Amino acid sequence: MTAAVRTGAAMLAIAVAVGGGGYWLGTRHITPSATPSIANRAKPAASRKILYYYDPMVPLEHYEKPGLSSMGMQTQPKYADHDATTGAPAVAIDPDPMQNLGVRTAEPHIGTLASGLDVTGTVEFDQRQVALVQARSAGFVQRTYSRAPGDVVRANAPIADLLVPEWGGAQQEFLAVRRLGDPALTAAARQRLHLLGMPDGVIVQVELSGRPSGVITVTTPIAGVIQTLDARLGVTLAAGQTLAQVTGLGTVWLNAAVPEVRAGDIHIGQTATAELTGFSGEHFPGRVVAVLPTAQTDSRTLTVRIELRNPQGRLRPGMFATVHLGAPSSALLLVPSEAVIRTGARTLVMLADAKGRYRPAEVRVGRDSEGETEIVAGLAVGEKVVASGQFLLDSEASLTGIAARPLAGERK
Repeated sequence: MTAAVRTGAAMLAIAVAVGGGGYWLGTRHITPSATPSIANRAKPAASRKILYYYDPMVPLEHYEKPGLSSMGMQTQPKYADHDATTGAPAVAIDPDPMQNLGVRTAEPHIGTLASGLDVTGTVEFDQRQVALVQARSAGFVQRTYSRAPGDVVRANAPIADLLVPEWGGAQQEFLAVRRLGDPALTAAARQRLHLLGMPDGVIVQVELSGRPSGVITVTTPIAGVIQTLDARLGVTLAAGQTLAQVTGLGTVWLNAAVPEVRAGDIHIGQTATAELTGFSGEHFPGRVVAVLPTAQTDSRTLTVRIELRNPQGRLRPGMFATVHLGAPSSALLLVPSEAVIRTGARTLVMLADAKGRYRPAEVRVGRDSEGETEIVAGLAVGEKVVASGQFLLDSEASLTGIAARPLAGERK
């Protein structure tokens, strides 16, 4: 054996010895906690339920048995995590990633909503307070009183003086019969005057004066605004022709636009309070008198009619108002509105337990106000819901195949 060969063999022996010593030193420095952690990860896998097999490269493809995926990769089992208290399937996330995702929880609490519903509306005339001024018999307009549409008039305000020729002849006959002293004939003649449309005041005046009068002053029966006026000097009138239309101002309507999704919250007789920009700081009480039967297709709203008292005539049609419908609510179960997931087909929240497990739960919601939503059914005090990051958890639950907790009942 040459010197070179001997030198190479010695170096190989040294390398083998160093490698063996390094392996021995490496095994000596394994921490005691490392081995148990591996065992802890392996042990639950054997006892946990396998939901399906999947390829991490194609997570939407699920397989019932292990094998190769459509990509030619070996599939891996997907295990079901469970809720710590109920044993139901749940999504488990380590605390550190949960903080990075910004997941934040909140507890449902009992509270009240400040107001039932706030909407906008416009003041309109009360169409139930409409009076028509008509000519009861054919005649002529002999005098007008400088009225015009839009004028505000008091009750019994004169509109026009009418000359009715037919009344003059009937009144002369009545006076002639009355002078005969026959009560039956006098009553019959008086009834004929009534049938001609003559008011009682005119008949009494004829009886007291003993002279016929074919001129009558037509007045407004109520106070209000003249909407239309057809009484013009010299105009010939037919029996029943309308001279004017007057709408009262004692009460007005406030037509409010309510979203159709809140139609169930409105009922006849419900209280309401109006605030008008023209009267800052004042509140005008009213009540709902009607919900119109048709909806506005462009805005998807219903028209709710509210009656407001207007004894001083300060509320004028066309004014804009903010309407508060309903009184403060009673005790309700509330959660942050951001915690509610609306899918269109149903409404969900993500429940959270003390061990970092999450699962969806179906709920029935009520009203929303100031960032809080009423929970009518599906949730109880003491449970925790995810208020931020819940959409990521819901997506993971959907991919895993975890079913949402169904509604258990309705909270009264």
